[in-house]
Amino acid sequence: MAQEDLRKNAMMAHLLDALDDGKDIGHYGRLVFTIVARHFVDEDELVTLLRKDTDVNEGKARGLVRQVADADYSPPAADTIRGYEEKQDFPILADPDDPDAGNVYVDLDFPESDYDSISSYHEDKASA
Repeated sequence: MAQEDLRKNAMMAHLLDALDDGKDIGHYGRLVFTIVARHFVDEDELVTLLRKDTDVNEGKARGLVRQVADADYSPPAADTIRGYEEKQDFPILADPDDPDAGNVYVDLDFPESDYDSISSYHEDKASA
């Protein structure tokens, strides 16, 4: 069910399909995938999904999952994802011409704490 939820977003469906095909989705593709997917699947399932990438072993997958969880990254903005995409060969976005491409908040429902974290960030930034 959780992977079905992720597939509601074109970018995440694109990344899941690439992983299912055993493709190397690149460092930033894995990072974006992990940041988003950790809210929908448990750690072991996320590691299993990441290990489908030809450039990832168990240790590398678990390390990335722990890094993202420890830092408690919020899902990146579409512009951030576009910037990441420029740094690697694998296209993270399914349709870069779509203005909503990479906006995971359009299609996915995240825990309320994520929305609170984003609001706090923007409030702190405006105050600075």
